[in-house]
Amino acid sequence: MAEPVDNQAITALAAEMARHGHDREAPAREVMGLLGDRWSTLILLVLATGEWRHADLRRTIVVLSSEQAISQRVLTLKLRTLERDGFVTRTVTADIPPKVTYRLTLLGTDLHAQARQLIDWINAREPAIRQARATFDAAAD
Repeated sequence: MAEPVDNQAITALAAEMARHGHDREAPAREVMGLLGDRWSTLILLVLATGEWRHADLRRTIVVLSSEQAISQRVLTLKLRTLERDGFVTRTVTADIPPKVTYRLTLLGTDLHAQARQLIDWINAREPAIRQARATFDAAAD
């Protein structure tokens, strides 16, 4: 039998969502989605190591990713999204040709720390997660 719903907890959750927005463009939804997409967290992790030029960033992501390919367009779109939310800064020099670099802002550094903490939590629980998957998959067969 299912546990009864804790109406106080649901009311508190609804109030929190009302304060911070529950629409599709709410930062909580968009940033969590960003962290869950294929590339943004990896970009964040690489940028946490320093300032990067676009081509060098792309090459490094290709080496580190299991997909081993990210198009220039996708990388540019992800960087723009991270820049729009204040996590990444883009610097263009007056050189000819211009030199464009990307790095984390203070807000981006804070987000990286939170993402790193979540990744460490997941990694520490990898055996339990793998066991739960195996148990579920065996029961589903």
